[in-house]
Amino acid sequence: MTGIPHVVILGGGFGGLSTANELRNSLSESQVKITIIDKKDWFMVGFAKLWILTGTRTFDESIGSLNELSKKGIDFLKDEIVKIDLNNKNVQAKSHDISYDYLIISLGAVLAPEKIPGLVENGFNLYDHEKLSEIHEKLKTIDSGKIAISIMGMPYKCPPAPFEASLLIDSMLRKLGKRDSVQIDFYSPAPITLPAAGQEVSKQILELINSEKIVFHESCKIKSVENKKMIFENDQEADFDLLLAVPPHIAPKVIYEAGLAKDSGFIKINRDCKTSFDNVFAIGDVTSLPVGEKLAVPKAGVFAEGEGLTVAKNIVSKIQSKEESELFDGKGGCFIESGRDTASLIEVDMFTNSTPSTDITESTSENLSKKIEFEKERLSNWL
Repeated sequence: MTGIPHVVILGGGFGGLSTANELRNSLSESQVKITIIDKKDWFMVGFAKLWILTGTRTFDESIGSLNELSKKGIDFLKDEIVKIDLNNKNVQAKSHDISYDYLIISLGAVLAPEKIPGLVENGFNLYDHEKLSEIHEKLKTIDSGKIAISIMGMPYKCPPAPFEASLLIDSMLRKLGKRDSVQIDFYSPAPITLPAAGQEVSKQILELINSEKIVFHESCKIKSVENKKMIFENDQEADFDLLLAVPPHIAPKVIYEAGLAKDSGFIKINRDCKTSFDNVFAIGDVTSLPVGEKLAVPKAGVFAEGEGLTVAKNIVSKIQSKEESELFDGKGGCFIESGRDTASLIEVDMFTNSTPSTDITESTSENLSKKIEFEKERLSNWL
């Protein structure tokens, strides 16, 4: 490697931003060049979407600009990746060709509502930021009937978020005086609410949503959606007036075209986040990091952040010719808001014991403050 090593990061989400900032905090501009490429020029902490959906926030109030990165000595390119050439250590975007010494793939997961016949025409994608205002208007004007919230593929990003959405919608309808005439049903392909968190936490989340008269329907694997009707694989049907869906997630096409994953699957990694290619790492939602026989690290920003820190530390070690040794610790926490101005924290430790350990705290106003602080810290520290 001659000259200043160039670290190229694909994706300006949790993983990409935590990696870039850790690298820059550890090494000066004369020691490493850092470039982030993303097709959008903003970053949002995912859970802010639910505040936009319920009308307590706007989109513009919830984002930070990736163009601010230049102030930190981190280059930002707004561009779309079209090809990753691992043999020639080169990334092709629509308007740029970029060569790298170290590559970090943090492209996230792609939402694929088109994989469910009829979903695009008859339901809303709960995770699509462009649909949030429209969903908000629908919620404001619904006077009676059925709202269905449906998880349509596993794994999906931010596992507690759909449950949180149901609680916040319940709260919004209560404040509008309409909750008694609107039924909220929750459909999941899993037998319990949160498989990654285990039986006990799942039971507590079930109790939380049941306490607000939200009905949980387990093991509902979707086949198709028609006008005001969902059809499941066992040919059972469920009707709705408004459908908010978490669609299937797939990996970006450039991933499997580059030979990093098969078909639309995710990049398999170990706790060092390395791929099988030299100096190429993958982190966050674009990956699958197994835990034991049956589980994987959940797709959540806090885990992408932790993986990013791990990779950054190992790259710093390599640049400084030290022995690299960091492994991702698998620790993190996700908030779940109750809709009553309180929140719980689901605390996760994926690797310390032989099986993942999870715990859910009491729902308190202090946890809601911590959630708001979590967002503020990320936006101010990273951008």
